[in-house]
Amino acid sequence: MEPVQTWNQVYDPFGNPWLSTLAASVPVIALLAMIASGRVKAHVAAVLALILAFAIAVVAFGMPVGLATRASLLGMVTGFFPIGWIILNVIFLYRLTVEKGWFATLQQSVAGITSDRRLQLLLVAFAFGAFFEGAGGFGTPVAVTGAILIGLGFSPLAASGLSLIANTAPVAFGALGAPIQGLASVTGYDPYVLGAMIGRQLPVFSLIVPFWLIWVFAGFRGMIQVWPAILICGGAFAAAQFGISNYVNPWIVDIGASIAAMGALVLFLKVWKPAAIWTSPALRGNDPSIGYGEPRPVALGAGVPSDLPRAPVSTGRTASSSEIALAWLPWVILSVVVAIWGTGWFKAIVNPIFTWKYEVPGLHNVIMKVPPVVAKAHPEGAVFLFTYMSYTGTGVLIAALISGAIMRFSPLRLVTAYVETIWVLRYSLVTIAAMLALGVLTRYAGVDATLGLAFAGTGILYPFFGTLLGWLGVALTGSDTASNVLFGGLQKITSEQLGLSGVLMASANSSGGVMGKMIDAQSIVVASTATGYFGQEGKILRFVFWHSIALACLVGGLVMLQAYVHPFTAMVIHVP
Repeated sequence: MEPVQTWNQVYDPFGNPWLSTLAASVPVIALLAMIASGRVKAHVAAVLALILAFAIAVVAFGMPVGLATRASLLGMVTGFFPIGWIILNVIFLYRLTVEKGWFATLQQSVAGITSDRRLQLLLVAFAFGAFFEGAGGFGTPVAVTGAILIGLGFSPLAASGLSLIANTAPVAFGALGAPIQGLASVTGYDPYVLGAMIGRQLPVFSLIVPFWLIWVFAGFRGMIQVWPAILICGGAFAAAQFGISNYVNPWIVDIGASIAAMGALVLFLKVWKPAAIWTSPALRGNDPSIGYGEPRPVALGAGVPSDLPRAPVSTGRTASSSEIALAWLPWVILSVVVAIWGTGWFKAIVNPIFTWKYEVPGLHNVIMKVPPVVAKAHPEGAVFLFTYMSYTGTGVLIAALISGAIMRFSPLRLVTAYVETIWVLRYSLVTIAAMLALGVLTRYAGVDATLGLAFAGTGILYPFFGTLLGWLGVALTGSDTASNVLFGGLQKITSEQLGLSGVLMASANSSGGVMGKMIDAQSIVVASTATGYFGQEGKILRFVFWHSIALACLVGGLVMLQAYVHPFTAMVIHVP
């Protein structure tokens, strides 16, 4: 049997770093521009960007057509499993609770804790969302919190954009520490060390983000009116995030911190109330999503087929404690199941039995990643692990079926409801598949490494721009885990060459990356799907874009201080 001929990645195909970087950035710029314009549907923009990336990978970077095709197909499959699989089943569960009327009761129970929209936003988008980020990640928190907020009466743009802003600080510890595990796998650093270092960066932003969130929603004056509650919620989360990451382990950080934040906020609201209750669910100033679809709140927001269930508008009847308990039961079941699905022991039991390993022929170990991106040339694996039983989305589906049985849906209705959900999400699933195809293609083509090397050439400013590299990685791939795998090794190598702590910059890749989560196309599509803001992805992107850049720059500023300025340098963990 003849050996498979390998292909070496080329990071400067034009012999000019500026020109090569410009070529590498074209697909991303085009994608963001098309989405932001509002004139191109998200799924069309994603497909066009993929075609453009394919052409650049083949023509500019010299990637063989066969390799580019296989990489794109692999990305499409990984777009549906696990990300699309999670979204499909979360929305399926949500629609069941709406149809049964339990979601309206859940809305009433949240309003029963506080009728102030700012505090509801803190409780749902930040604290409750962080729990789902920690337990499942991969789009789950935005899907759930966006759906809950739209059901509470928030405008589609507010529900979408604010869910995205809130789902930032918890992301580095999401999915039971998956981003940190990915970072450890490419850097060789102990995940406990990486978790501790990230836990000395992100707690600052776990305190800032809740204030930022309410400021965006209600303005500075509206934020100041509830600052004690924001401080309690964010402070509890930040303290738990630091303590657990530095003294326990990096796997349960978000779960523990979110429970601390929710508990502290609920207890505080029993003894404190704002002087003025904020009742409007709309964004301050001009909110283009007001009136988008009638009546509101709706099951999937506006723009959905009329035969889909709509969240009933409150009738004014107060739900009993047993009805409230039942309304929360599907979400409690979901939380428990997803938490179990994310544990190592569960995966160790089911994966050996329920796993299909497929090494992509003609792609696996054919592409060589070479210096200076890595210290020594090594082949890029291309293996699709179909771990269908341990996928978070499978756990969500099981939770939905259990909840459906408790809600007394017939088997036939469960099947028809599932088919309806697939039909509603068809464009979103196409978008996600195309987005992952774009990310996987750029990885195998070396296009992402070209962008990374451009950041690495910034010298003394590298701590700042290296942090933004993590931001770019998440914006490209939609995943802090993927960004860490893509750029973690580069961060280590470059920082060591510059005399910086490799642990600091590897951690900065993840901490900076979380701020890119709100602008990646996958997250925006998840948000628009959960809130029914179909075809308005450009408005969501424009709403969150500058917040993403500003927060990423603030993380970069902190990392610069940790790299060069005492006493911040004392926070840095050094390893031999």
